[in-house]
Amino acid sequence: MSLTVNIYNQEGKITGNADLNPVIFGVKIKPALVHEAMVAQQANARKNVGHTKTRGEVRGGGKKPWKQKGTGRARQGSIRSPQWVGGGIAHGPRKERNFSLKINAKVKRQAFLMALSDKVAHEKLVLLEKPVFTEEKTKQAALMFKKLPLGRRTLFVIPSSNPGLLRMVRNIPNVHLVTANTLNLVDVLTAPSVLMQQEVLPVLEKTYGTI
Repeated sequence: MSLTVNIYNQEGKITGNADLNPVIFGVKIKPALVHEAMVAQQANARKNVGHTKTRGEVRGGGKKPWKQKGTGRARQGSIRSPQWVGGGIAHGPRKERNFSLKINAKVKRQAFLMALSDKVAHEKLVLLEKPVFTEEKTKQAALMFKKLPLGRRTLFVIPSSNPGLLRMVRNIPNVHLVTANTLNLVDVLTAPSVLMQQEVLPVLEKTYGTI
């Protein structure tokens, strides 16, 4: 597996190449470990907003609707039982439910590096020189993406926050912009192509470059 990738300019031309750190981009891929980390990240990001009331929480229904025997109807104890319209919900979602999953920090880190390594192995990682635009216009950013060897959906990683570039990119379909310090496993896995500004490499090196 080659750990050398081409560097492109915003015109889509190759201007050089970069040697990648095997500690970050040359990790042996273990699909089961990556899957475990991805499931944990998605579960921990899940917000528990669904909540239904049980028969004990629904207002009303204190009195027995009719006497137990002699009416010819089925016995009922409350009009707030689950089978009644307006009654409580049986086995519905509850806000007390905890979806979070525990995962070791080392496993999470290793899975993230495996995802980056997979992109390099399948030539889905593209390095970009720092782009220079004459105007902060979406059409200029869109033209740059069109000239680069990218897939249908692209994760664009920049070294630090750039409000101007964000405004240019945010309305381009199928392009998701993130900074190096917010890059995560799910972002990398769900993007067919990763476009990474060359200046991102030192940031990743500083964070993940040592074993």
